[in-house]
Parts: sequence; C-alpha cells; structure tokens
Amino acid sequence: MKVAVIFNKKQDVEGVINVFGMQNQETYNPKTVEKVASALEKGGHNVRVIDGNINVIEQLQTFMPRVVQGEQPGMVFNMAYGLQGVSRYTHIPSLLEMLGVPYVGSSPAGHGIALDKVSTKVMIHAAGLPTAPYWVFYNVDQIPDDLPFPVITKPKMEAVSLGIQVVHDTQSLKVAIANLVDQFKQPVLVEQFIPGREFAVGLLGNNNAEVLPIVEIDLEGDPNAIQSLEDKLKTPKRKICPAEIEEGLAEEMRRLTKETFNVLGIYDFCRVDYRMDSEGNLYILELNSMASLGETGSYVFSAKKAGYSYESMINRMLDVAVERYFGNQQMDQISVEVQQEEKTKSDPLRVRLRSYLRGNLITMEDNLEKMVDINSFYENIEGVNSLGRWVSNKLSTMGFNRQVYSRAELGNILYFSNHMDEKNDILLVGNLDNPSDFEDYTPFSEERGRLYGTGVSRGKGGLAVLLGALQALRHTRTLKKLKVGILFITDDSRGGRSSKPILEEISKKSRYIAGLSGAGLSGEVMISCFGSMKFDIEINKRHTRSTIKSISEGEDLLLFISQKMHQLKKMNSASEGAFLTLTGVESKGIENQPAYHVALSFVIRYQNPDQRSILEERINKLFEAKSTENIKIHITKGPQRPPFLSNEQTVKFFGELERIAKLVEVRIKEHENPTSTPLSYVSDGVPAIDGFGPVTGGTGTKNEFIVRDSLIDRSVLLAYLIYKTSKNFA
Repeated sequence: MKVAVIFNKKQDVEGVINVFGMQNQETYNPKTVEKVASALEKGGHNVRVIDGNINVIEQLQTFMPRVVQGEQPGMVFNMAYGLQGVSRYTHIPSLLEMLGVPYVGSSPAGHGIALDKVSTKVMIHAAGLPTAPYWVFYNVDQIPDDLPFPVITKPKMEAVSLGIQVVHDTQSLKVAIANLVDQFKQPVLVEQFIPGREFAVGLLGNNNAEVLPIVEIDLEGDPNAIQSLEDKLKTPKRKICPAEIEEGLAEEMRRLTKETFNVLGIYDFCRVDYRMDSEGNLYILELNSMASLGETGSYVFSAKKAGYSYESMINRMLDVAVERYFGNQQMDQISVEVQQEEKTKSDPLRVRLRSYLRGNLITMEDNLEKMVDINSFYENIEGVNSLGRWVSNKLSTMGFNRQVYSRAELGNILYFSNHMDEKNDILLVGNLDNPSDFEDYTPFSEERGRLYGTGVSRGKGGLAVLLGALQALRHTRTLKKLKVGILFITDDSRGGRSSKPILEEISKKSRYIAGLSGAGLSGEVMISCFGSMKFDIEINKRHTRSTIKSISEGEDLLLFISQKMHQLKKMNSASEGAFLTLTGVESKGIENQPAYHVALSFVIRYQNPDQRSILEERINKLFEAKSTENIKIHITKGPQRPPFLSNEQTVKFFGELERIAKLVEVRIKEHENPTSTPLSYVSDGVPAIDGFGPVTGGTGTKNEFIVRDSLIDRSVLLAYLIYKTSKNFA
C-alpha cells in the first residue's frame, strides 16, 4: 500500500499568504519521522515523507493512488501538528477529507475538541466522567475572590505542557493569566490542582480498542510535582509500566479511557492523562489525540511493554485505520494483493529493497550532489572522464569490471559487467555528458521535495537511481546472482553516433535493455520515441564598395529569414508525424544598414525512419543559394538520431514491467516521447524501454529538477526489474 507520512517543519509557515495567530510550537524530530517511515517500509508499504506545508496537495497528487481509476487504495500517516492559529491539528485531516484521501488518526472534529481543553472538560463533565473543577478566564477581572487554591493554568488551545504552572494565590494567578493571554492570545483554563500521582493510558484501535499497559509518571514521591515542558523535551521523568496499582483501579482507568475516547469522537489511537488524589479518586486531565511517537514518550513506552516493537506498533496503527475505512474484508484483500508473489513468511525482496533505500536516501542525495559538482559539459572532456572515474569507483566496489572505449574527442565510453557469461540478463544504458555549459551551471539544492542542479534530469539522476538499485541488490545478497551489463556513453548530447556501434554490439548480447533517462512527472517510460535532426543555417552578405547600395536598397536578410521561418513552420504535420522547433535566431548589422549576417537553428522530430531523407531534401531545397553572388548560405547538420521504434518484444517487456510496477507500487505510464533516446541504436528485435531514471521536470531549462522521493521509487522499480529479468519474469 502507498503510505504518505506527513509532518511539519518549524519553517513551514514560510510561503503562506499571511502569518497570524499562535504559531505551531510542536514539531517532530525528523529522525522520528524517518523511523516511522522506515517502520512502514519494513511492513511492506511504499512510503513517501511529505512536508505538511502549503504545497502538500501538489505532493499528494503525484504520489497517492487514484482509487476512482481502479488503483489500490493508499493512506496518509498523519504526524502533522498544523501551521498556525487555533485548531492546528485539524489542518491536514480537513485537507485530506476534501481530497478524498484516508488517513491514520482522528477526524478534524475529534482533533478540534481534544486540542480545545475547555471543550474537552465540558464534554467529559457532561458525560459524567470525573474531572477536576475548572474555570475559564479571558482577563484578570474575571477571577472570583473565593477561588480554591492551589490551581493550575493551561492555555485553552495548546499542548505539550505549554504555559502550565501551579499557582497558590490570587495575585500570582492574575500575573499568570495576564502573561498567558498576552503570550498565547487565547483564554486560559484554570483547574483545581490535584496533588497526588500522575498516569498516562494509551489506546490503540476503534471497536474493541486495545488499552495499553498503564504508565505512571514517577514524581519521586512529591504529590505537588508536575511534568513541565522542559521535563518532556529535555529531561523526561522516569516511567513506571505497568503502574503499581490495584487491579480494580487499573480496570477503572481502562474503562474511563475508553469512555473518554468515545465521548470525544477520537479514532485509531490516543493517550489519556490522569491525576489520582491521596484517597484514590481519579481525575481525567486531558486526551491527546496525537500522542507522541517519539521513543521517550509514554505511548511508545507502554506499547513496548504490551509486546509491540516500534515497527509492529506503527504498522498496527496503520492497520486499525485501514480497518476503519475499508473493513476487515478490504484489509485482507489488500494484504493478499501486496503479498501475492511472495510464498514465504520472510520479508519479500521488494520490502527489503525499499527498506534499505529509505534508510539510505541521504546517501543517494549525497551521490547526486557530488555528480552535479562535476562539470560534465560535453565539450569538457576531462570533466566527462572525471564523472566516469567517479562512477567507476562506485561500481568496482560492487564487483563490476570495466572496459574502456577510448574517445579522445568525446570522453571515454565505459562498459561494465559483473559476470563472465556471454550474455547479459539486462543491459542498463546511461550517459555521462551533459548539454549545459558550466556558465549556465545551477548548483545542487533542495526545495519543496525537489532536487535541483545541472544535469539532474539529463543523466545524473539516472546514475543516482542506478547506484541506489545496485547497492540495494547487493545489500539483499542478490546482486552476485544476476548478470548485469552497464553502458555509459559520452556523446548523448551529440546524437550518439560514436557510441552507436558499441551499443548495437552489446545490445545483441543482452536479453533486455533499460535506459536511465528521466521519467516524466506521471512516471512515463518510453517504449518508442521520435527521431531528430538539428540544423544550423548561416546566411551572410558581403560588404564591399559595390554592394553598399544593394545592402541599403536590396534584399533585407531579416525579411529573407522571416519568410524562410514561415515556410519551415509549415513542415509541422501531426498527420505525417513531423514537428519542427525553432531554437535560435541571431543577426548582425552596422548602424542603420540592413543585417549582413543571420543565423538560424532548428530541430525536426519525425516518427518514420523513411521521412529523414525527405525532410533533409526539403530543407536543402528551401535554402538553395540565391542567384546573387553577395549572399552565401551555409547549412550545417547538428546531432541526429533515428527514431526509437517499439516492437512486439518491447510490448511484452512493458507488460512485465507493468506487473512489477503494480507489485512495488510505483506509478508508470506508457509514453511515446517526442525527444530522442540513446536506445535508438539498440539492435533490432531486442526489447528495450527507457525512462528508468527519477521523476523529472524542467528538462532543457536551468530549473531542471527531480522529485526527491522518486529516487527511492525508481530505484526499487529498477532493482526489482533487474532481479526479475534474471528469472525471465518467472
């Protein structure tokens, strides 16, 4: 199942339209978020960590399944406390309900009531459940003279012990209320303070919910002690679990916990806090609808005493939410679908692959950043070779041997294999060169779940996915059993003509071919693509004494080229599968004289190999030299590449890939790409698909990017594909 873990960062309020109200003071440690994500991965789920800021909808749209289109349901594991204002806990649940995405945890109504300490007290009291006497003050003038002390103060809409303090007299209370109203901009709940012992009781489930072992907070024998914010964050008090109390009292506490859970309308899990006075009377303090999942928290402590590991606790929390939304039958069906290809009770390979990659996402990012730092512009031969050496070092540690095809004018083409057999189960094809000059270099950066940098979508992202997939296979002890070939070309930006014979030769010795080009934003992979031809046209008019008059009165080169551009655009034909893109126009002139030099660049893309000669002939005819000796026209052919044509074997290959993608829960989509691919030169009849790199956007611009979490998804997809090709998809 696809599971999005949503949490908040402290800076998430940046980018909102306006900032107002109390800012969120609660955030999870990113290590805890990753621990939850890792636990879900180990549970067999496809997990993405998403920042719960104003861009959360965009991130969910690219990840969550669309059940209305027949996809398996997904879930959100909500760890987001919200951004600002009152009822912050309701932000993400409300948004998810609007989007139609199921989630773990309480509804907006439940969170709103639980976070509002006054509403909680009112509903608990109305239900006849025990709670301490309380008052609500907006200002110091409301304080009565006969208030029984000591009392404890709490801001109405805050959590984690923010603003709590025990007060023993009216004057101190006035100061406390004035400060809290000024600081939190909300009313203050004042409760009669209950000296005694403190307990926390966790609950997991919905119908017939499980009450976890009761935790007592060790107040070290001081009945007047409380848990402050500093205690919770820096020096957590010792916890005693199970609490040393009589069974009758424990049973009553369990009953009250379930009653409070139901009265407030909470779902899936919670924690209820109690005080007990010296006579054994229980008082409900509050219900936390987002009980902390940090390892030092009482909820996790109690769950472990109940026999849960951290991983099993997190996955049980997900399961109870799935049951609530879909029922036991649907949950069983989902479980069967997830495990349908695995016959043993041990962790299936796909789970171990994803779990490893989740834990090594930072390493994958570091690798990508190092590659972005290397200037592999295709004219910088040393830079291209430097990238090749860096990748070679990574592959050599995984048992790959290297063969070098020297190309002094391009950079060395590299071929790797991890076996001595004549044929590869699969050949992986990527590129080391990049079309962006270093003057257009964009450094590596991360923003809104996207990774930016020169080359991330034009080769280096695919290399990062390749390394991640191979390292995951190595970690699971399966790589040595596979016959993998890897080819890195260095002339992709120049059309691949030098690497053509090498790719043709090695592809004949491979059962399947997978290209590492970036995928589209919807997970597109290429089973075919257009051919392309690039042309540069230069038109010059000579300056001599005899031609000055003709320059000023004769033909204008700009007018001439504009007419040609108009005729070029007529070559666009969807029915014929030919498309022309103008990529550049440049002119030079002197003062008020017509231009004496014009340069024009354009690319033609075509579907049918037979169109190539016809299109070339039309270009040559269109730019035939004029009769005058003063105009010189020069046509230069740039990089060219034939179409990448699908065949029956490729269609079958894609069918197998679809089954794998469904199993590992990675979205793919068949796509005929209008751009070219190195796989155009794969030997006829060999099944080949391109687009196994990360999900990309902005290709061809300085803002090219990849989606961060797609590094995991595409690495899992590629690793599992490599594994299955060795089994011939059995």
